[in-house]
Amino acid sequence: MKVLIVDDEPPIVESLERRLRKEGYSTFSAGTAEHAMRLFKQVRPDLVLLDVSLPGRTGFELCQTLRQESTIPIIFVTARTDMKDALTGLDQGGDDYITKPFQLNEVVARVRAVLRRTVGESSRSTITAGNLVIDPKRHAVTKDGELVDISPKEFQLIYFFASNPGQVFSREVLLDRVWGQESYVSPRTVDVHVRWLREKFEDTDGPPARLITVRGVGYKFVG
Repeated sequence: MKVLIVDDEPPIVESLERRLRKEGYSTFSAGTAEHAMRLFKQVRPDLVLLDVSLPGRTGFELCQTLRQESTIPIIFVTARTDMKDALTGLDQGGDDYITKPFQLNEVVARVRAVLRRTVGESSRSTITAGNLVIDPKRHAVTKDGELVDISPKEFQLIYFFASNPGQVFSREVLLDRVWGQESYVSPRTVDVHVRWLREKFEDTDGPPARLITVRGVGYKFVG
């Protein structure tokens, strides 16, 4: 597996490369968004560790560019601890985020978890739920035959819901099953992603008919 590290702090890059190589990963590094894009096209990595604060273009902007070309897993690495910044990263298509300073063991655990979920998706079956077709091999969702613009995490969440129609899941269970045990994301993140999915897949302006809130428990999907 190949990991692209995008960070402009050499000591951090060196420590990440040393540890990830010890774990059996091939690593490549870039200190700017422009260099990162060149490397991305050359080596086609399996995952990107992306610092938010880069010279020139930010990590958020680079993530947007990468999402136009690929569904590659992206883990943000940031010194920002504000939940708003974390949600911004997830909104841009990030799969997870780690705050600095971090433990190298934590980084390895997050990388493994995200790659495990991504590789697992490729062997899953296409699901048809009403007017939705959810295709894990293409990482794509169509509604009434039209392709829907959807982030990797939104895809993982709608696929999980559609795989378990009618079952009620708490926010904590959804965090565990979709984001992973190693992910330290707030339960509020689930609410935000459900809202985004409703905006894309609910058919009317009335009460949700597909992603239902079960008061005091969580959410369920009706196909």
